[in-house]
Amino acid sequence: MTTPPAAGPAGPTVPQRADFHPRYTFTEISTIAKAKNRVGILLYNNIITYIPSHTVRQGFLRAFGAKIGKDTSILRGCQVFDIDQIRIGEACSIGFRVLFDARSGICIGDNVVIASDTQIIAGKHDPASPEFEAILEPVYIGDHAWIASRATVVSGVSIGRGAVVAACALVSRDVDDLDIVGGVPAKTISKRPESALRYRPKYRPLFY
Repeated sequence: MTTPPAAGPAGPTVPQRADFHPRYTFTEISTIAKAKNRVGILLYNNIITYIPSHTVRQGFLRAFGAKIGKDTSILRGCQVFDIDQIRIGEACSIGFRVLFDARSGICIGDNVVIASDTQIIAGKHDPASPEFEAILEPVYIGDHAWIASRATVVSGVSIGRGAVVAACALVSRDVDDLDIVGGVPAKTISKRPESALRYRPKYRPLFY
């Protein structure tokens, strides 16, 4: 589903998808698209996310424009914004109460684990702007990345293939392939072995 470029000086290896088009301004969205987006957000965040059925929840997200690969699970209580800007690969495990603020877009590779209460935020505001201007920047997460509980990933960040983000970390800059980072702001702690990236974290228990 994803075709990552070769790792190198350009930075972390992240998914490249023909169906992912980051949004950098809200002016490009039609009134009809805005209305559909708002309806989807309200229904999902207030009702659908609590229904104990993976099929129902993911079916709803797909109907409102998200692209989600097979064997992926998104557990109950997750909150989403701009559903049409969400791209998730195959066999990803998304925990309880994760926030996907996908205003500019969130693109996730295959075999990714995102633990409960994590926040991924693809947008921010300019504190120097008299109009509180929005700055939209997508977030990319590479194959086999693992983001532990209560971590926060802010806009414009790319997390490389096989990288690990420790619990409660604040990721405000790119994370290279196989790096293990932690802290506020997150800094490199150690390196993960390439041999660790052999799993397929399919986790889709009934009623979760």
